[in-house]
Amino acid sequence: MFLLSMVCAVLFLVSYFVFQIGDSHDELAGLGASNVALGLTLGGALLFIGVGIIQWARKLMGDHEMVEMRHPAKSSDEDKEETLAALNAGIDESGIGRRPLVRNSLLGAVTILLAPAVVMLRDLGPLPGDDLLHTVWAKGMRVVRDVVGTPIKASDLEVGDLVNAEPEVMFATNDEGEPEYEGVELQILKSKAAVVLLRMDPDDIIPGKGRENWSVDGIVCYSKICTHVGCPISLNERTTHHLLCPCHQSTFDLADSGKVIFGPAGRHLPQLPIAVDSEGYLVAQSDFTEPVGPSFWERDTKDIGEQGEGS
Repeated sequence: MFLLSMVCAVLFLVSYFVFQIGDSHDELAGLGASNVALGLTLGGALLFIGVGIIQWARKLMGDHEMVEMRHPAKSSDEDKEETLAALNAGIDESGIGRRPLVRNSLLGAVTILLAPAVVMLRDLGPLPGDDLLHTVWAKGMRVVRDVVGTPIKASDLEVGDLVNAEPEVMFATNDEGEPEYEGVELQILKSKAAVVLLRMDPDDIIPGKGRENWSVDGIVCYSKICTHVGCPISLNERTTHHLLCPCHQSTFDLADSGKVIFGPAGRHLPQLPIAVDSEGYLVAQSDFTEPVGPSFWERDTKDIGEQGEGS
């Protein structure tokens, strides 16, 4: 049984690399061949180890009942000696010392079973590197409306208006007229670059140090991704300039550098510095000066007051 478990573990590794996955995946009886093969081989490896241990206990180990009377919690020296003697007797009765083939095959099956676990770590994906530190926003990139992709002028917004937006590169096309970004790649980029625009009375804005020129005529731009667990937020309290996350009610003050005023979020909402281009359209002055979204181990957290322009 243990040898069969080892064979199944090896077949798991073979199946992992042989069968294709994704859009052009291999099929078996109408199902994904990779999933079927991995499930059967890994299940078989675990099953044969379990069956082998059961058969070992039933057929090779001694079969007699042991009765132990209740005793005080503290063990006496005699009890300790008896326990050690019973343990040694159990080891002798199991035959693990006298049957090296059974023992070694069990150890081999358990050891090889670790290989599929290590290989499956590959599915966690490549390390992110510095991808979490940056977005596609860049100096001079226009801010466009979400879904439709039309550029936005300051005159398009009235006081109290909130607009969901994103960078114009999301709608870029190649020479053949096909989208430059699509599918999973587009969704990943959008998940970090999505923003909200809010227009308020310029006198209501309390800019942080170095952020005095990050707004345009009372229009501020902030990341749409909550810093708690990454939910998209756009619930606007028009009279207070507060932005509410629908997931866990974290509330950010967009008039005061996106500071958290309520809820579990531990960091303020990142602000995107904006300006207007020669045609009057809103554009980014740069990328975000800090990572967007929830915290992660490598993130260098800074207070709003420590973030100067271009930092």
